Amino acid sequence: MKVIIIEDEKPAARRLQRMVEKLGIQVDHMLHSVEEAIEWFERNEHPDLIFLDIQLSDGLSFEIFEAVEVKSAVIFTTAYDEYALRAFKLNSIDYLLKPIDDEELEEAMKKYRDRIPAGRIQLDFEEVRKMLVNPLDRQYKKRFTVKVGQRLKMVPVEEIECIYSENKGTYIYTSEGRDYLLDTTLDSLENELPPDTFYRVSRKFYINVSAIRDIIAYTNARLKVKLHRYNGQEIIVSRERVKDFKDWLG
Repeated sequence: MKVIIIEDEKPAARRLQRMVEKLGIQVDHMLHSVEEAIEWFERNEHPDLIFLDIQLSDGLSFEIFEAVEVKSAVIFTTAYDEYALRAFKLNSIDYLLKPIDDEELEEAMKKYRDRIPAGRIQLDFEEVRKMLVNPLDRQYKKRFTVKVGQRLKMVPVEEIECIYSENKGTYIYTSEGRDYLLDTTLDSLENELPPDTFYRVSRKFYINVSAIRDIIAYTNARLKVKLHRYNGQEIIVSRERVKDFKDWLG
């Protein structure tokens, strides 16, 4: 099985290489730009699987496939959830949102093995291009409709301190100190919440920047976030997410 990584940030590429090789899979090559990737594909046998960062330093990675016909399977990686990533699942094996989680990587590899027993597929990158959404054009969710007894209540997103998962349920917690159960999952909200307002600090929490009361240094280079009213589960920013979180805070 031949695997390559296309990632413009070399530390991130090396980290992903270590994670992939922990699963017993050798990474054959790492590329770092659109231009470098095009040149490499023109001169080398194409791999079975590509880990592909969507936004490279010299352009979006689908430009590679406009220049070269690539028949490799693809697992997308990205730090930018403003793209319509869920749509990529129609054509690719999976996508991984940075910082990449070991369990999610393992699950993506399982999907690859289940779907591609013989190795390769060809992506329709014209369809991928159409699926890319300009963040300036996107309409984000403005309110949630929740059930309260026999009634429906509308909760504006600006009144939400956090959205969290607990005991297989997904809940919003409001500035009034109320919890409401949602009929959805955290993963399904990734393209619906305004990214300048909400940040996913962990697998269990989205938090509203305006609800942050305090940020405290925590063990293992992590951060603990305290909100104005929410006092349920601890809200911990993992070490891998700390830099992105600080960038989001500005």
